[in-house]
Amino acid sequence: MTDLARQHAVVTGGGTGIGKAIAKRLADAGAAITLMARDEERLQALASELPKAQAIAVDICDEAAVATAFEQAAKRFGPVTILVNNAGIAPSAPLSKTSFEMWRKVMAVNLDGVFLCSMAALAGMKEHGFGRIINIASTAGLKGYPYVSAYVAAKHGVIGLTRAMALELARTSITVNSICPGFTDTDIVRRSVDIIMKKTGRTETEALAELAKDNPQKRLITPDEIAAQALWLCSSDAGSITGQALAIAGGEVM
Repeated sequence: MTDLARQHAVVTGGGTGIGKAIAKRLADAGAAITLMARDEERLQALASELPKAQAIAVDICDEAAVATAFEQAAKRFGPVTILVNNAGIAPSAPLSKTSFEMWRKVMAVNLDGVFLCSMAALAGMKEHGFGRIINIASTAGLKGYPYVSAYVAAKHGVIGLTRAMALELARTSITVNSICPGFTDTDIVRRSVDIIMKKTGRTETEALAELAKDNPQKRLITPDEIAAQALWLCSSDAGSITGQALAIAGGEVM
């Protein structure tokens, strides 16, 4: 069993879905958890369920706010040694109807936020002599999907940033990896199911099948599957795993 009793993990977008599952898994392994997102009420609800956790409301697109949030996090639990960049948004629209405002918002949350949080965490990791940065990307960062061009571009950027950071930090004890889930059973996907049902008249089962059609196992990924992978990447056994984009997608991408 992975022992993270001496580690302090920040999980962005930690109140629901994948972030919530990862926070719980890391907490079970003994890590102190700082949950970050804009919805403080939701974060506080989860923090109250964990043995050693705090909630900090922050806009991860705001450089000054991110710096302040990480300083606040370290005051209680010490240097951040594990960072899970999970916060993200995935609005859909045909390319011809993708406004520059939507494009910039998707880039800001999904890519700029990863950069800002990583930069805020690195000094503490170097000081502590240990670090794990895990970026929750997507199979959209490994291939293309229609109607989510901004999201696809941002997630490709996350994987590129992951690989560049990993090489720059390879001589340290800090690893940087991406996890690339396929369609996962989260609130975001459930909202997509609702949209498909309303626009096409399909049943819930048919809408779910549409989202799962690219997965050779014909199912949605569960948040717990992603959390298990994240926990392993935090362990000492994964010390030589860096710069990777690990797909959890039932064989969708090889």
